[in-house]
Amino acid sequence: MDVSDATAGLVGRIRTVVWGTGNVGRASIRAVVANPALELAGVIVANPEKVGRDAGDLAQLGYSLGVAATDNADAVLATAPGAVVYAASGEIRPDDAVADITRALDVGAVVVTPSVYALYDYRSAPPEVRDPVESAAKAGGGALFVSGVDPGWGNDILPVLVSGLAGTIDQIRCQEIFDYTTYDQPDSVRYLVGMGQPMDYEPPMVAPGVPTMVWGGQIRLIARALGVELDAVRETLLRRELDQSVTTEQMGEFAAGTQGALRFEVQGIVDGKPLIVIEHVTRIHPSCAPDWPMPPDGGDGAHKVIIEGRPRIEVNVEATDEGGNRAAGGNATAVGRLVNAIPWLRAAKPGLYDALDVPLTAGVGKLGAETWRTEHEHRHS
Repeated sequence: MDVSDATAGLVGRIRTVVWGTGNVGRASIRAVVANPALELAGVIVANPEKVGRDAGDLAQLGYSLGVAATDNADAVLATAPGAVVYAASGEIRPDDAVADITRALDVGAVVVTPSVYALYDYRSAPPEVRDPVESAAKAGGGALFVSGVDPGWGNDILPVLVSGLAGTIDQIRCQEIFDYTTYDQPDSVRYLVGMGQPMDYEPPMVAPGVPTMVWGGQIRLIARALGVELDAVRETLLRRELDQSVTTEQMGEFAAGTQGALRFEVQGIVDGKPLIVIEHVTRIHPSCAPDWPMPPDGGDGAHKVIIEGRPRIEVNVEATDEGGNRAAGGNATAVGRLVNAIPWLRAAKPGLYDALDVPLTAGVGKLGAETWRTEHEHRHS
């Protein structure tokens, strides 16, 4: 089903709420405003300093959207929006994130989010996570689509698409290479990922079993698309310390001798060999682990899909946003996949959907920056 089919029969634009205005939420507001099938109907924030600020300000658009942020989620949901982009973090508050998403599904909204790792592949999710959410979607008449920000499409639909170009496949590798030098998420970088921590510190994000919990669903999605049975899902981990102290633009100093880089893989094993691999190579500064894979042009980030086989295929994706930042670019493309799926989900049957269920949507009707602003001002004049 394409976009025009999905929006057929819908009256007007889909009233869409963005919940959370951090790195993902800013991009979500921009994506909602840019989509001609959607109307920004509300913005929910947790930070008291953001309450009352205009959504255009929070999204760094440079002009007003006429939608003020609020911390009253109940009041926003009481207006029965057609869709919610749930952009609040679920990394350190997964139960709260699921509870928020369930509240939105209860009022009949379509929900798209990167915040619940277990539901990337809802079929393999623990029943205690999946069942209440699925019941809420079906009872309320809404739908849920979860995809990652690393970005999700780079670990599911893109490798599946590229695999169809191969004659034989020995391995599919999805690779994220990322430098946190210009990133602005100190809690996640320092404590979840462990950058700047002593080498005997165990970063929660790569503790045994956690990478499989986060990325195992995407491994299983690709395996399902390929029609193969996995023997097992395995993890590997390497860490490197900083040879010298470094100072980053957003997060300050990281001391010599502390963790400066890590490299891990989640592997889908078939016939004793890693057939499907999701690999992350992460640094706090490019001087650390220079022998590990680097972005092709030496920038601060890249995403790759590599098909080892005949022919060998390598696809490099580099996206930038917010002044050339590749972390922001990766977030924006992940958000684009989620937000642009809303019209299709709004027309679909109530329930849960994954990356193989939700079709890719073309950029039909997307407006350039000046046209976007003119169109918005015309709508609200």
